Amino acid sequence: MALKNQIDQDIKSAMLAKDQARLRSLRAIKSAILLAETEKNADAFDEKAEIKVLQRLVKQRKESAEIYKQQNRPDLLAIEKEEQEIIEQYLPKQLSREEVKKVINKIVEESGANNIKDIGKVMGLANSSLAGKADGKTISEIAREVLSAL
Repeated sequence: MALKNQIDQDIKSAMLAKDQARLRSLRAIKSAILLAETEKNADAFDEKAEIKVLQRLVKQRKESAEIYKQQNRPDLLAIEKEEQEIIEQYLPKQLSREEVKKVINKIVEESGANNIKDIGKVMGLANSSLAGKADGKTISEIAREVLSAL
């Protein structure tokens, strides 16, 4: 709930500053959180659920930006990138590829995975330990890279 309160305060300050881009992004966050809360029980909505909502919003912005780039729409691309940057400010710091690779190497050693067929086991453990710290696509790429090298 702390994030929801923080978003409300930031919406007020964005309104006072007449910062339309920030206001648009914050309203999108608030809307997504409210929708997620109504889907689930509001009591069961915790910090992990908030992070998942924010990650989903960032992923949507990235995908939209890629489409706009392909369609040569720099005006819409700029809006999506702007919103993505604002939403990412509310996410925990993302790990670098090297840090993710270290964690995955440790998971591979601990789980006893020895070939690419063990990707499911490694991905399950990696996603739970790296939740919110790295996106699934990066985790998957690095896990495949590490297991292919074995």
